Amino acid sequence: MRYLLSLVYLFTLSLSGFAQPQVFAHNDYEKPQPLTAALAQKADYIEADVFVRNGKLVLGHTPAEADTSKRTLEGTYLKPIVALFAQHKDRVSPDRRYTFSLSIDAKDKAEEVLPLLRALLEQNLTVFNRNMNPLAIRIIVSGNRPRPEQLLDYPAFIFFDGRPSELYDDETVKRVALISDNFRSYARWDGTGEIGDDDKAKLKRIIKRAHEAGCPIRFWNAPDNPVAWKQLRKLGVDVLNTDKVAECVAAVK
Repeated sequence: MRYLLSLVYLFTLSLSGFAQPQVFAHNDYEKPQPLTAALAQKADYIEADVFVRNGKLVLGHTPAEADTSKRTLEGTYLKPIVALFAQHKDRVSPDRRYTFSLSIDAKDKAEEVLPLLRALLEQNLTVFNRNMNPLAIRIIVSGNRPRPEQLLDYPAFIFFDGRPSELYDDETVKRVALISDNFRSYARWDGTGEIGDDDKAKLKRIIKRAHEAGCPIRFWNAPDNPVAWKQLRKLGVDVLNTDKVAECVAAVK
């Protein structure tokens, strides 16, 4: 069955053009123009970190930042996205082919974050549910996620960021949008020259494991420059994690 999933994955790549690298706008909420700058570059994934504060999903990278933050997931991302869908007639952009995934990194417990997130999304399901609208924004929960055996307990419009160390059955893996892990768990390469053979071997094993499960793979904490993007693509990394969205898009697309 894993072999079948791998074939399905490769077939999907050929249909969607996914063999072209995808760009993940890391910590987008920290940028001078959150959401809008990443949209202008047609980023494939846009990330926001959230904490629960006073019943709201607040943006921030640390608890201290969240305690003083006045920015919410709803105000910075969800409402502007809904407005764009109204403006562009059920899509986020004038480009009829473009949509993206909103990756929400839960910094507090999943059981605290997910009910609040679900309630917000259910107000506009044609915007956030691809079963209702193929160009809807796919929602991916990262960070503090439910255990693999709990993923199917959540609505079908919520997907999850997987890990190489987790095991998924044939139904659960359908809810895993991508596999992510810390680059430094496998390699010490600094982003210059060629990746060493030992590092390559470790990375290739993890990449192969993700692809056999039928999932694209991303590494956070990887070198973030044109040399690194090229080397990672050679190894088979599908999703490039970057703080330099415009530069990365120009280099790889």
